[in-house]
Amino acid sequence: MGKLFSIQFALLFLCATLGEASAEPNFVFILADDCSYRDLELYGGPALTPHINALAQEGMTFSRCYQSAPMCSPTRHALYTGLYPVKNGAYPNHARAYANVKSIPHYLQPDGYRVALAGKTHISPETVFPFEYIKEFAEPPDADVTAVDGWRYPQVKKFLQESRDQKTPFCLFLCSNEPHSPYNKGDATPYREAKLSPQQFDHHRESYASYLAEITYFDGQVGEIMQMLSDLDLREQTLVMVATEQGSGFPFGKWTCYEIGVASGLVASWPGVIEPGSRTDAIVEYTDILPTFLDAAGSGIPPSLDGRSFLEVLRGERNAHSKYAFSLQTTRGVNGYQQPYGIRSVVGQRYRYIRNLFPENEFSIPSSRSVYQQTRQSDEPTRQRAERYLKRPAEELYDVLRDPYCQTNLIELANSPQQAELDASKRELSQALDLWMTRQADSGRQVELDAHDRQADWYRARLRRENSQP
Repeated sequence: MGKLFSIQFALLFLCATLGEASAEPNFVFILADDCSYRDLELYGGPALTPHINALAQEGMTFSRCYQSAPMCSPTRHALYTGLYPVKNGAYPNHARAYANVKSIPHYLQPDGYRVALAGKTHISPETVFPFEYIKEFAEPPDADVTAVDGWRYPQVKKFLQESRDQKTPFCLFLCSNEPHSPYNKGDATPYREAKLSPQQFDHHRESYASYLAEITYFDGQVGEIMQMLSDLDLREQTLVMVATEQGSGFPFGKWTCYEIGVASGLVASWPGVIEPGSRTDAIVEYTDILPTFLDAAGSGIPPSLDGRSFLEVLRGERNAHSKYAFSLQTTRGVNGYQQPYGIRSVVGQRYRYIRNLFPENEFSIPSSRSVYQQTRQSDEPTRQRAERYLKRPAEELYDVLRDPYCQTNLIELANSPQQAELDASKRELSQALDLWMTRQADSGRQVELDAHDRQADWYRARLRRENSQP
């Protein structure tokens, strides 16, 4: 009888332990910087990414992940708050959230989680983002990273080891600087002859090779973190996600709401939960990450969030999530911009609709002006493509399944055999965008003009200093 009781007690203890472990998983989210997802080997691109490939073999690859803005600061504010940029207040670049907004530490810390951010921040104010901050993983361009006991990121390893030893669940965001320009990390030699994508022009060939090398460098960072988790026996109870952020700084990517500008690569792995080698076409957004983590942790999801949990997609119980994904671009506040050029966009299962709020202006930022100047002596098709980057119509519509680089504006096609379908899709997406903007209290043009008021205090102080100089 005593032996039977001992066995029953052991089984009950084991079940309780397993239940506790499943209710409190760890989370690791690794984020690239200015990386067009279609340049990764995993998505058919030339950049070699063996560690990300291995993670995909262990987990799930997303083909339709989107972010709410094609630049760093609003992307990260939305990721950590689960709110779209106008609602959280951080919609221009170098932005700051409203003081009453909450972020993921506010939600997970009361449940006993350590919540840390290593690497690039680009968020403000700190009261809205009370992470543990680790000054590793985002390496300055000229940094000589020396390994300590075989690890380039010993403080990250210390955080993981302490959490394990203290039996404390953790949520760790690791934000790289790669492959953000300047492109000076990694070996560009294997990429000298890489085929240019529709993002690049001929004068980008050398910089494209160096950019691809930085993607491979980022992949090495992913590999080191995965090795840490394995060495510390944390892999089995940890949900790992790797995302590529917005498109690269080449034309039609970052700063734009074209597909390559706001679509993101996303790979998720969670042993025993996510089926190895699985893929999904479910439309998910960066605003969905926070509620998904809360759902997986067994925490309550505030109804005020814009994002929704896609935990059922990760578990393989569903292969659909959102009907649409929404994005915006605030050009006022981009370094070197000359004219306001706000953009709003929505994508559905097949088509992307773009509304340019200031079509009378030029999309005049340093990269667009540079492309225009560099191609003035080129052939006519090249000049036309450069002109299209600089000057755009009020509305655009693209078939993102057949034209993922958004090269053919379907609105400009006259008497198309698909005219009825295109007109219907445009109306549907335009109405969905109107409804979203209303719910976000987004007035469009005025929001763009007011953007400087939503930039971080440190950035506004810098602008005042620069403007006061003779």
